[in-house]
Amino acid sequence: MAEFTLDLNDDQKQVRDWLHGFAADVIRPAASEWDEREETPWPVIQEAAKVGIYSLDFYAQQFFDPTGLGIPMAMEELFWGDAGIALSIVGTGLAAVGVLANGTEEQIGTWIPQMYGDANDVKVAAFCSSEPDAGSDVASMRTRAVYDEAKDDWVLNGTKTWATNGGIANVHVVVAVVDADLGSKGHASFIVPPATPGLSQGQKFKKHGIRASHTAEVVLEDVRVPGHCLLGGKEKLDERLARARERAKSGGERVKNAAMATFEASRPAVGAMAVGTARAAYEVALDYAKTRSQFGRPIIDNQGIAFQLADMRTQIDAARLLVWRASWMATTGKPFTSAEGSMSKLYASETAKKVTAQAIQILGGNGFTREYPVERMHRDAAIYTIFEGTSEIQRLVIARTLSGMPIR
Repeated sequence: MAEFTLDLNDDQKQVRDWLHGFAADVIRPAASEWDEREETPWPVIQEAAKVGIYSLDFYAQQFFDPTGLGIPMAMEELFWGDAGIALSIVGTGLAAVGVLANGTEEQIGTWIPQMYGDANDVKVAAFCSSEPDAGSDVASMRTRAVYDEAKDDWVLNGTKTWATNGGIANVHVVVAVVDADLGSKGHASFIVPPATPGLSQGQKFKKHGIRASHTAEVVLEDVRVPGHCLLGGKEKLDERLARARERAKSGGERVKNAAMATFEASRPAVGAMAVGTARAAYEVALDYAKTRSQFGRPIIDNQGIAFQLADMRTQIDAARLLVWRASWMATTGKPFTSAEGSMSKLYASETAKKVTAQAIQILGGNGFTREYPVERMHRDAAIYTIFEGTSEIQRLVIARTLSGMPIR
């Protein structure tokens, strides 16, 4: 029987240390500038591409780590550096996961390399699912895809919102309705190739946090994409829709839609991002508490501060273990019978918000200024309880999974 261990192997430790060095030497020194500029940090992404971090090969190696810990380990270290810049580096990954989860081998081989480009010509990709009236409620999605059989084209119309890299991406992956009668089961994902007429950037959002990451609306006006840009292919789609219609008639089991398949695959990774941000804030607070003196002694000598730090570290470690468990389960094919993926994202996200707020409190007035990074970390942490499923949606998923009941 194999020995149980939570120790990283030598290869994993080497990758972790390499990523930590890049986060410390390249990401952190640039964090404040790009947060203030609220622009995509192209020079940092290019540096990541030069050393091999921003590349299909790197993410493939981590994705296929047999322990499942490659991706969460990488996310934690990069987001320890800075959440906004790290999201600019890894944001393409959500679109790539969308293709991996739903695409054919030919589509994977064709489109994912175009999402990244190379060190001399860096590209990014965008995953477009949310809409102004359809965030958590994916069944309310209005973007339509209509098949033009004569030309073997799909025609897309609608507006997407909250799209990371939306409008500036080389490749967009768009979730659209192909059969409105089936609700969320009637969705499909499409590749929109570079420079496709009809796709444009709408409003670029000025955000509370993760400001170095580009977030915008994507407007689709009679966007025509070839039939081979339907992820999975039309034959597979027709079969899936037929099954969904039969189940709808008989009241049978529900079918996962394309967007949900992408989000389920990425939730533990989002949890790891939150762990990285929480850990960064905790470390700043710990160092500050050791060196800041009040009433003739370091403030960490006070139980009020020391106990906060003890709780912060405990919560961070617990969040990491939940993320690692979910990642290991996903990689080894173990089903999320208790919504373990949602558990990991929920707890890690809430931990990041709480820990970064505590870090500000420990630093006092200094924590409230931009002279110290915990203020930025707290703003960044707010997004984890919102994107890729709010904390409320995660609790709903967990409750429904545990009870088997359609909790509303």
